Amino acid sequence: MDLKRIIRHLSTTRWRVRRAFPQRTLAAIEEAIKESHKTHIGQVMFVVEGALHCTALFDGLTARERAIDVFSQFRVWDTEHNNGVIIYLLLADRDVEIVADRGIDSRVSAEEWEAVCQLMEAHFRRGEYELGAVHGVEQVTALLKTHFPKHRPPHEDLPVTPFVI
Repeated sequence: MDLKRIIRHLSTTRWRVRRAFPQRTLAAIEEAIKESHKTHIGQVMFVVEGALHCTALFDGLTARERAIDVFSQFRVWDTEHNNGVIIYLLLADRDVEIVADRGIDSRVSAEEWEAVCQLMEAHFRRGEYELGAVHGVEQVTALLKTHFPKHRPPHEDLPVTPFVI
């Protein structure tokens, strides 16, 4: 059991999450997602979770495992073309995970997704939450434009509003 991780999670309060992601930042992320959806047929969703619940934390749940849970809970896989992508941030760990549905995952490599995660994490380490989130959405957009270019008006299967859970 990692004591430092437990302390980080227990001390990451809703107040800290709101401080890192105020309404202005959430609005900027939402606008970036709206702009993103104009250029491809993929579906992008952004979720910030402050900290893991005590049970998950003590069970050693990783950010990746939690991102997959959230992907399922929000039914990101339930899009018309199997082209949903979730950008998940576990703020207490400052760990970004990207989970893509099978339609996208078969075309974008794990290394490409990891490069986006590392870019965002570098911004977040410097406290640049809005910049990191928007740049992350832009990088995901570039990948989706390459593999899922827009050829008809977008159909929104997923909400564009970022979630804070």
